[in-house]
Amino acid sequence: MTLAERLAAAARERQVTVPLAELHVHLEGTASPALAREQARRLGVAIDDLVDGDRYRWQGFGGFLEAYDRVAALFRTPDDFRRLASNYLRDIAARGAVYAELFVSPDHARASGLDPDDYLEAVARGATDAEREAGIVGRLVVVGVRHLGPDAAEAAARLAAMSRHRGVTGFGLAGDERSGHPADFARAFAIAGEAALGLTAHAGEFAGPQAISETLDRLKVTRLGHGVRAVEDAALLDRLRRERIVLEVYPHSNLALGVYPDADAYPLRRLREAGLRLTVSSDDPPFFGTNLAREYAFAESQSFGPAERLALTRTALEAAFVEEGVRRQLLETLTLTAISLGAPGASL
Repeated sequence: MTLAERLAAAARERQVTVPLAELHVHLEGTASPALAREQARRLGVAIDDLVDGDRYRWQGFGGFLEAYDRVAALFRTPDDFRRLASNYLRDIAARGAVYAELFVSPDHARASGLDPDDYLEAVARGATDAEREAGIVGRLVVVGVRHLGPDAAEAAARLAAMSRHRGVTGFGLAGDERSGHPADFARAFAIAGEAALGLTAHAGEFAGPQAISETLDRLKVTRLGHGVRAVEDAALLDRLRRERIVLEVYPHSNLALGVYPDADAYPLRRLREAGLRLTVSSDDPPFFGTNLAREYAFAESQSFGPAERLALTRTALEAAFVEEGVRRQLLETLTLTAISLGAPGASL
């Protein structure tokens, strides 16, 4: 049985009408409050001020970054990260996902006292475990943390360039978009690009359309994390459409962080009507009270019918930083699953 047939059979067994794919989720940001409490108890660390029942407490973007770093610091061994990756991938597979890219941060590994090579090796093992046990394909995108500066981003890019054998297929820029200028990180992206890694960067969340344009000009990315503020500039929308740039969109993240006041103001449908290539992901799911299935459900609430939701997954697989042979099988999975379940738009 081929990979496509195995994945399609698993989707049918789970009665998945629209198979899901995720291009952007930060590994440490997948840790649930329950798991954080478990890790804290084991380490003797107090986090009562951080966890409130099944939610994290934080205020504003700065508060979110601080909370994220505190949770990340609770994971310190290779086995911690192997289990974190495997558990998350198996969880979203049970919700219908066939593919996911985990954003991994060597800077957070160092802050936890772990060698970045050991960190990547552990996460890769977790992804392999999940593929074997749950039939989901996972790949890794190494990220530089923007507010740590260009030197740290370049070190992350060099690590990514040397780590293809660990399932690392992409490089990105995360962190506070308001820190620095895209040009500051051009060397990091040149290093990653020379290694034939896929390139993506956060842009168009708190900074506006100009930041998106500068990111495209300086970093030569094919995908943008967020990118939603492009809706404010008709010329930029034209450019994104013309250059076939893919947006990694996270509605619940943007709403929780106040980028948009409510769901009615969220521009997902307008971006689709502008002809942009869209995907949805969960970013840091427990921090924002979401999961991958909820992001697809949000698209449905914005009048994305079954065919349009299927197109979100197809776009994600087409834009994935994955080997071409695996991409073909993932796309075949999508078609086989949609046809077998009679999903509209199966031939998209």
